[in-house]
Amino acid sequence: MEMITLKPVQAFLCFLIWMSIITKSQGQSVVDAKQSGAKGDGVTDDSKALTSAWQKACSSPTPSKLVVPPGQYASGPMTFLGPCKAPITVEFQGNLKAPTDINQLKSQDGWIVFQQIDALTLNGGVFDGRGQVAWSENNCAQTGKCSNLPINIRFNKVTNSLVQGITSVDSKLFHMNILQCQNLTLSHITINAPAESLNTDGIHIGRSTGIKITDSDIKTGDDCISMGDGSQQVTIEKVRCGPGHGISVGSLGKYHDEQPVMGVFVRDCTFTNTMNGVRVKTWPASPNGICQDLHFENLQMNNVGTPILIDQQYCPYGQCQAQAPSKVKISQVSFKGIHGTSSTKVVTKIACSKGIPCQNVELSDINLQYQGKDGGGVSQCANVLPKMTGQIFPPPCTTTPS
Repeated sequence: MEMITLKPVQAFLCFLIWMSIITKSQGQSVVDAKQSGAKGDGVTDDSKALTSAWQKACSSPTPSKLVVPPGQYASGPMTFLGPCKAPITVEFQGNLKAPTDINQLKSQDGWIVFQQIDALTLNGGVFDGRGQVAWSENNCAQTGKCSNLPINIRFNKVTNSLVQGITSVDSKLFHMNILQCQNLTLSHITINAPAESLNTDGIHIGRSTGIKITDSDIKTGDDCISMGDGSQQVTIEKVRCGPGHGISVGSLGKYHDEQPVMGVFVRDCTFTNTMNGVRVKTWPASPNGICQDLHFENLQMNNVGTPILIDQQYCPYGQCQAQAPSKVKISQVSFKGIHGTSSTKVVTKIACSKGIPCQNVELSDINLQYQGKDGGGVSQCANVLPKMTGQIFPPPCTTTPS
């Protein structure tokens, strides 16, 4: 029998065909972004090529994978839009770099957007928002209005999905925003921006159900994680927060027709050099609202300002009707197993609404030390009668908020 000898090019083509057959036989087709024209040279705008590669993978009738090989991918705004025909994986092996010119993004609410996708798996990659110039133009503190700057990564209407091992750096505004999502898990997330970066919340959640954030490191200039209206059944575990403003429910009650916040569980987290620890914040003079079934357990505080905080007179810019009480009803809240050190004298502050006092608030096993020239730490309470069990230090409700 005569042997058939293939030329190198023919052999390579046969190899590619063989790999395609093997891949499809395993139920997943693979799309390489560079084969769709992406350069990854750090200069060429690769947004069109990456979007084209996404569309090809998303249209596959079988499970697919979009691979972005190692490289530096300069990119303008991109939307990875579904629905896709089958489960899809996106694997970023390189870095994405946003434009530094904010005028290229100012009309966009997000730089990278994943929208209306079911069964998405997003793996790896660094999303560099290059936000240093934008921070200097953000005048929220003076006006109470934030510039229309883009969020690094938005997840809109993403369901039954997993995001893991990704890094967000120096976002121009929030790093990640989760809106109208269901059953979404974020694992091993790294967020990094300096403490002076304004309004760079790490992960913001709104009107979403079944969100889990675990095993993540967040260093930023605002809340490490914040939960807006409609956040329900949210679990946050093993998150290391700091610098930043802590983990927050709210702010709530700024707008009419806000959806209830229910079922928030924050466990096994560490806070280091943060402005706050865990807090619930609502605006005064608010419409009616509901915030209930919140549980904060087994938390370590290291030099944290006000580790435990409920603030129903939240008014960061001083432009509120502060004398009118909040109408957001807070109930079924527990703080258990919270230890460490406070950087401020007010270690625990539970300042509830005089219009609708908090109900069923529990404090258990609290040990928070403060050592300052002005004496030991204090615990403040207003419009609440908390249930207290176990050892609590400093003693609860020793003063009233001013």
